[in-house]
Amino acid sequence: MDRTLKALSLTLSYPSVDLQDAMLEIGAVLGADPRIAPDTRKALQKLAGDVGQGDLFDVQESYVMLFDRSRTLSLNLFEHVHGESRDRGGAMVSLIETYREGGFEPATTELPDHLPVLLEFLSTRPFAEAQETLADAAHILDALAARLVRRESGYAAAFAALSQLAGAQADTDAVAEMLAQPDDDPTDLTALDAVWEETEVTFGPDPNAGCPQVRDMLALMDKPALKASAPTNLNRSA
Repeated sequence: MDRTLKALSLTLSYPSVDLQDAMLEIGAVLGADPRIAPDTRKALQKLAGDVGQGDLFDVQESYVMLFDRSRTLSLNLFEHVHGESRDRGGAMVSLIETYREGGFEPATTELPDHLPVLLEFLSTRPFAEAQETLADAAHILDALAARLVRRESGYAAAFAALSQLAGAQADTDAVAEMLAQPDDDPTDLTALDAVWEETEVTFGPDPNAGCPQVRDMLALMDKPALKASAPTNLNRSA
């Protein structure tokens, strides 16, 4: 198991008491990986400390405002690739099949393209396969990192680390295209709720059914890797 990808999966999960208790160990794992640049490792350890030692309500509220209330920061990757087109449904089905072929059952009610879920799966794969998938999503990771930097969020470090682990230069045109979209900073919650209600499309599990079950994810930290083909359908749509 790639403990760094597992640690990043947990870092990007909805904060809970269990997650806070684990953040010291998670920060240590992230701070010790030489594949990640020293300044990014330092920022990751600070993020781990902030999440682990912060008031639970405050860190949960911050997480929700970033990733649940802002479509441009959505952790559901196909939101950035396919939007609400029919292609999203096909990509979701393909990803679910990939998980099942690998004997992987996410311990969460999140959609299968939710980044923490994908990272948990990739943590069970040989790193070359995981790296290929991360490289496919490099433009998404870079754009999300840039948006989080704009908001002065410590979560930017997690996306910087994923970009470094991908080991590939993102398509600059694709990144620029994503960053050219208006950044829906969630200040008017009533308006944002209306937008989500008008365009909501559901694939698989209910995206509003609950938060990731971090306790189950922590229990899998040392589970042996499974064998399956890594998903490779995160490329930018034509």
